[in-house]
Amino acid sequence: MKHNFYDVKMKKKVQAEVTKAVKFGKGTRTRYAFKAETKDGRSLTAFVKKEDWDKFKK
Repeated sequence: MKHNFYDVKMKKKVQAEVTKAVKFGKGTRTRYAFKAETKDGRSLTAFVKKEDWDKFKK
């Protein structure tokens, strides 16, 4: 699955293949995110809605 990420070093949006879906926090403060990697090995993180996170997990 591809998703749009913001590459801080390049200062632009890039599209990358999602490698995993992660969850941060506990209880009502839970945040959902996708992780990916650039071609040169840097990690990318994009916070997403729970519905999008659930679609990837299935």
